[in-house]
Amino acid sequence: MTRFMLIAAASGLILAGCAAVSSTAPVATTPPSAGWVKPPAGYLGGDGGIVAATIIGPPPTPDSPRGKAERTQFNETRKLANTPTWSQAIADADLSGKAGMKSFSCAAGVTLSAEATPTLANLLLRITDDAAKIYQPAKAVFQRPRPPVGNTAPICVPREAWINTDGSYPSGHSLIGWAWGSVIAELVPENATPILARGKAFGDSRIICGVHFQSDVEAGRYLGSALVTRLHDDPAFMADLAKAKAEVAASKAKGAPEGCGA
Repeated sequence: MTRFMLIAAASGLILAGCAAVSSTAPVATTPPSAGWVKPPAGYLGGDGGIVAATIIGPPPTPDSPRGKAERTQFNETRKLANTPTWSQAIADADLSGKAGMKSFSCAAGVTLSAEATPTLANLLLRITDDAAKIYQPAKAVFQRPRPPVGNTAPICVPREAWINTDGSYPSGHSLIGWAWGSVIAELVPENATPILARGKAFGDSRIICGVHFQSDVEAGRYLGSALVTRLHDDPAFMADLAKAKAEVAASKAKGAPEGCGA
């Protein structure tokens, strides 16, 4: 199957089971600047030796088969506005840790929070800072315009200035979601599959939201794996990971997390 066909298939899977909404219906979005909070300092100095632009290479050009397919995917996924999938994309836009920790708690079957697992919560936020040092230079190199630039199609975040100035490639949210999922799966290996699926969905939400193309999201996952691999050579990270493992074990002993549904 060609890459073009894969993208078309993925678009169909995302759209399956979701009803289109009226073009006159108000579109739900996150509050202004939601999710963009300053995290604590990361573990690595600078980019930690991870040169993102070299690892991921350039994005598809707009007139390439994949570039055209991704534009079609953006147009089609606008039909998801105000559906449950859209609501999840809004929740996944939050990088403060609270919403993300809740969704990963449900996937892991363990309560993960600043109260129950404080070392883990801080560790994940420090990863967020490390991630920015990796993806921001690559965004500056490629300067790929985001999908909503030049149109008025609905997106799940307000159209603030960063939409036009912050590059689309690679996706920082996708990098962070995959890195968080990878670390949490290491701590709760018996539930690695749903945890990693949640980490993948964290990136997919950026396509639903309309602020990233699929290749942006895929590149973010590559970098998320690279970051977690690099962190395993950092003594401070490994020390916190050991503490987090003990916290998770204690939280697990208290039972399943609340509010996760059936």
